Amino acid sequence: MTSAPLLGRPLRQSALLLVLVFTLSGCGVNNIPAYDEQVNATWAQVQNQYQRRADLVPNLVQTVKAYTSHERETLEAVTEARAKVNSMQVDGNLLNDPAKLKQFAAAQGQLSSALSRLMLVVERYPDLKANQNFLTLQSQLEGTENRISVARRDYIQAVQRYNREIRTFPGKIWHSLLYRDMPLRDTFEATSEDADKAPEVNFQ
Repeated sequence: MTSAPLLGRPLRQSALLLVLVFTLSGCGVNNIPAYDEQVNATWAQVQNQYQRRADLVPNLVQTVKAYTSHERETLEAVTEARAKVNSMQVDGNLLNDPAKLKQFAAAQGQLSSALSRLMLVVERYPDLKANQNFLTLQSQLEGTENRISVARRDYIQAVQRYNREIRTFPGKIWHSLLYRDMPLRDTFEATSEDADKAPEVNFQ
């Protein structure tokens, strides 16, 4: 006669556990890992667009070189900046290392600056500006710079949302109880006054 109540107790405990899980989910217990995943996803897009730009550089340099004979220093600056970018070890740990993230941003900033100087040089060569291969590369670079700006903006917003969740109630409680190993994230910082602007690549 006592077996039914005993069997009913595990069922009641399971039901209570389910209710507790759904209640906690509604209180934002899963927000921190969800926002962390969003940070990682937006960072992957930042890397993707930077890589897209780096892949355009060799063809751009070769095209410009074919039309110029006195711009060796500018071309070398672009090539060296790209090499520095490609030599950096970029992995998931980069987001947890503010110093390395700053170095990464600085290297990308140097490449942006070198490309800007290259585009100023092109103004001296009308034949180059009319070259179809160059026009195609110009269009691709312009589009990529715009994508980089959007990707960086999305990443910055994702980091802000994640950090805000950790610092405010109730996320601060869940962080202290369940997610202590998930640190605050650093975001991009401008390396120059015009670092948030894409290089001017329009010659129309």
